Amino acid sequence: MNWQSTSEKLSQILNAETHSLWIRPLQCLRFDPEVVELSGPDRFFCSWIQNNYMTEIQSALEKVGNGKAQVLFSTNGKKPLQLQTTTENESHGKQLRLPNFPVVKNQVRNLNPRYVFDEFIVGDSNAIAHSACHALANGDTSLSQCLYINAGTGLGKSHLTHAVAHNLLNNSPGTRLNYLTSKQLTAEMVRAIKANTMENFKDKYNSCDVLLMEDMPALTGKTKTQEEIASLLDVLLETGKTVIFTGSKSPKEITDLDPGVRSRLSSGLVTTILPPDLETRILIIGKKAKNHNLHLSESVVLYLAENIQGDIRRIKSAIIGLKAKANIRKMDPDFDMVKEVLADIIDRQQNMTPELIRDFIAQQFQVSLEEIQSKSRKKDIAFPRQISMYLSRKHTEKALSDIGRAFNRDHSTVVHSVKRITMSMARSTSVRGQVELLSDKLLKKYL
Repeated sequence: MNWQSTSEKLSQILNAETHSLWIRPLQCLRFDPEVVELSGPDRFFCSWIQNNYMTEIQSALEKVGNGKAQVLFSTNGKKPLQLQTTTENESHGKQLRLPNFPVVKNQVRNLNPRYVFDEFIVGDSNAIAHSACHALANGDTSLSQCLYINAGTGLGKSHLTHAVAHNLLNNSPGTRLNYLTSKQLTAEMVRAIKANTMENFKDKYNSCDVLLMEDMPALTGKTKTQEEIASLLDVLLETGKTVIFTGSKSPKEITDLDPGVRSRLSSGLVTTILPPDLETRILIIGKKAKNHNLHLSESVVLYLAENIQGDIRRIKSAIIGLKAKANIRKMDPDFDMVKEVLADIIDRQQNMTPELIRDFIAQQFQVSLEEIQSKSRKKDIAFPRQISMYLSRKHTEKALSDIGRAFNRDHSTVVHSVKRITMSMARSTSVRGQVELLSDKLLKKYL
């Protein structure tokens, strides 16, 4: 077996566009049971693959019988890059601190070095969240000591929490900081219960100065974790400590959440980060292009900003793709190159609509368009309608009113339907499996 066989396996795992953009440009310099050395056009290209596709590469290597080999990267044949990662288990409980300062028991997730305040582009959609985080990172709690950031995927909530952590670790290394997700807290609590060390667990979090916790909607149904968080927040807020939460839903939208926890999460400032407007997207594209030493004309920047909306990670992916192609072709990006890189992204945004999802789900449940748009509340019609609205909310950037219009409903019906499906998925593995299956079929057919 060789790299060509591995690449063929990867083409079965990754979609065609991803394989063409990221795997095909790689050259294999060495392929043996001990080492697989791959060469890419530059360090950014290799780093992107290492951060995003190493799991798939290792899986493909296992399928061709070379799963124990170490994967190394080089740039245009130069010395291999020892691109190291730290797993969640390795980082758990370890400390990030500056030298020559006293040891402080901090717990932080791996911090992205680019996720600092200077790299965050401020616009109308995120100004309040940025201002609040910047104030708290510098010890100003005059606005609120408790902050909850509600934002969809890729809109910058993790960037801001990383920036707060960076700022504290660099400027106030004596700060007792805990930064983790609600899932990590739950897992740690379970370990403490099994080891009969809950007192140590409580002391660790009750004594911290700053608590940063992400993915709060994952608390759904976790009664014991919610009890501990409620107790923890009482201690931290009463002693004037700083607490920042993030989630893809606001506290009032999280299902199966204890009223006491909901009240505490909402006790401070709750702010929402919306998708960036055109002006902000232009600034983001310019900043990311500059970071990657990529020259883009004003017309190309405007074209990118007009065609990439919503998730900022799409912009990052586009810039990385343009950088790779520009290096391979030894030219600045032109419109043909931009359109080639953005083909899948633009098609995905244009094709995935509430109407398309509605018609797909109606076909899957064998109900007519007239029935799914009707006022009928029969379960065999209402359930597909609710799933359609749920998936429309999940897979499109459309406003609630636009989604409702596809079903002859208003935005409140969409909100109700999304909540109903979310609650049903949390309570029933059968419903969750059915919705996830329909979602996968939808994406495979249209993306």
